[in-house]
Amino acid sequence: MTTFSERLFQRVEPIWQSYLEHPFVAGIGTGTLDKDKFKHWLKQDYLYLIDYTRLFALGVTKARDLETMTLFGTLVHETLHTEMQLHRNYAAQFGISEQELEATTPASTTTSYTSYMLDHAQRGDIEYVIAAVLTCTWSYNYIGRALNEIKGAAEQPFYGEWIQMYSSDEFTALTNQLIEMMDHAVEGQSEATLQALEDIVVRTSYYEYMFWDMAENKEMWPVPDIHAK
Repeated sequence: MTTFSERLFQRVEPIWQSYLEHPFVAGIGTGTLDKDKFKHWLKQDYLYLIDYTRLFALGVTKARDLETMTLFGTLVHETLHTEMQLHRNYAAQFGISEQELEATTPASTTTSYTSYMLDHAQRGDIEYVIAAVLTCTWSYNYIGRALNEIKGAAEQPFYGEWIQMYSSDEFTALTNQLIEMMDHAVEGQSEATLQALEDIVVRTSYYEYMFWDMAENKEMWPVPDIHAK
């Protein structure tokens, strides 16, 4: 019998495969990505992770059991102290302080993506929170493991640490726990609810592609800020 997570993966795998073909992601794998583009991603993703942590915290409050609460608590800690530290380490190489990272203006894609997740996570019980956060964690692990298959990619002097982070056994284990939690949370749910959750995972998968595009093109907002100097 097909699990719900298997159903989800069958639906989003073509979208996730397109990430690997995206010039930004491919550039990380080959080590040829323009560092100004990575810098733009870095600053926007730092803001993204702040709201992503809020989603994990929401998971703690909506959890129906201690095991779920513990996992979301771990995800709060790991995001704040491990994943965001990787961003701070990279920022330091660009001469960007933590204060500058936090003061970054969010791009339109960043604003839209995090707003979508926060909105839909509030619409139901814990399964809605899991659906909202699942794509980012799972697809980054998918990308990290794929790039790690490229000979020498994880040993690159600059992007190697990024690949190591998202392909690591620790990150993979957290991803798998989240996937298992999704399957457990939907037990006994109606097809209407399953479809609503699937739609969240599909739309966040499209948002992930838009985020790579935003970074590749160093996008902010389509209309220039008339007050900017």
